[in-house]
Amino acid sequence: MARTASTMLPLATKAPDFQLEDVVSGQTISLDTFAGKQGLLVMFICRHCPFVKHVQEELARIGEDYADKELAIVAISANDADKYPDDAPDSLKEMAEQLGFTFPLCYDESQETAKAYTAACTPDFFVFDAQQQLVYRGQLDESRPSNQQSVNGKDLRAALDAVLAAQTVNSDQKPSLGCNIKWKPGNEPSYYGT
Repeated sequence: MARTASTMLPLATKAPDFQLEDVVSGQTISLDTFAGKQGLLVMFICRHCPFVKHVQEELARIGEDYADKELAIVAISANDADKYPDDAPDSLKEMAEQLGFTFPLCYDESQETAKAYTAACTPDFFVFDAQQQLVYRGQLDESRPSNQQSVNGKDLRAALDAVLAAQTVNSDQKPSLGCNIKWKPGNEPSYYGT
């Protein structure tokens, strides 16, 4: 398990478009799916990573807590499912149903969406404002599987609340930390490992 930090995509970056299938509903999800929302949270997660397992119940809680707000949420898994079958679509569907995700969980088979977002780890979080410009990228909170701090989603929730209140998000942002995305052989992006 390689401990990998977020790439910290530059703030104000426009959300890259994507077209991915939701593993639960089978519907195609794209940026247009979330048009008109006050904010958008894009999360790169997977099923097998201990960092994601550590926070997965909080991710489900965030989905529930913000379900009636003007916030769109989508989770994406981009891991190589041939080498990591726990991260294959059927297994991801099981995960989403067990945790009661209220948001789509999509599988990025080509890994092109992960590259467009410069996703590096699981979990990796990106928050966009009403104009779909990046206002937050970084950690959920200070908790890690080994540090005994409680999972509360403090950093991410502060960013989401600011976006929903049309306020400026604090630019002092700490990278997320997790397992590296499992790139297919020869598909590693140029930013990987930097």
